[in-house]
Amino acid sequence: MAEDGELHRFKIVAGADSFGCSLKEALVSHLKSLNIEVEDVGTDSYYSVAAEIGRRVSSSPEDTRGLLACGTGVGVAMFANKFPGVFAATCLSTADALNARSINNSNVLAVSGMSTAPESAVEILDTWLKTPFKSPCPASEFKPWPKEIESFFDNSLSEMSKIGSENTKTSDSCSICCLIKNRELNPIDIIPGGSMKILRESPTSAVVRFEAGSVEPAHHHTFGHDLVVMKGKKSVWNLTKKERFDLIVGDYLYTPAGDVHRVKYYEDTEFFIKWDGHWDMFFDEDLATAKESC
Repeated sequence: MAEDGELHRFKIVAGADSFGCSLKEALVSHLKSLNIEVEDVGTDSYYSVAAEIGRRVSSSPEDTRGLLACGTGVGVAMFANKFPGVFAATCLSTADALNARSINNSNVLAVSGMSTAPESAVEILDTWLKTPFKSPCPASEFKPWPKEIESFFDNSLSEMSKIGSENTKTSDSCSICCLIKNRELNPIDIIPGGSMKILRESPTSAVVRFEAGSVEPAHHHTFGHDLVVMKGKKSVWNLTKKERFDLIVGDYLYTPAGDVHRVKYYEDTEFFIKWDGHWDMFFDEDLATAKESC
């Protein structure tokens, strides 16, 4: 088992959906009682909160681990694992936690708010925290792994990140790109330089394109929206929360309903966006003011 000092090397970022919220709060409280640094990003849809935790762990894998909870623990793990360098594992028992850490070097723990009692979840969390990579576990019958297996574990971490990266092109491999291939996007009349193609309705998703130099004046919506940048570079100023997000290809951002935000595009940019309900857009400033402020 890992020494206590090893545990405090890591910051834990935690989040949950409504089905896992209570369990997540119990585990966050437990982590704080151990004097482990923990940041609770709150409660949201399972895919949004999982993407936020996945992004944070992916960007700082040496000193950050993740804790996620949803109804089953499966959905959040699936979405977190979409980020490079994230190894999220759903653990319903301490044996699962031992195996996930020993074999897979799991850096995000996903738990089930519907199937796991808080007391059991604390045991799972403690086991997951204290188990080093390649340590004896149920899968090894609690014996040390043979050297050739340890070598396989070491190599697998780097090899997994290469899968699918060779001899692929974005236009051929990206499911979203394939949806809009050879389709024209419709101009967004109210914002110069912008165009959009609706892909599906309720919940609604679309691909949006803006020309380099375009600016979206400060505005808000009655719905929250998730987006992923597919091409280009943009900045989003959340004026409600006084935060700035600089986004490039692959970056994800969730903007809550009602939050006033301004956007500037530095390159020709495309992004995938999803929201619930009908599209609306309420401007909080004019275009000239927005350009002066960016």
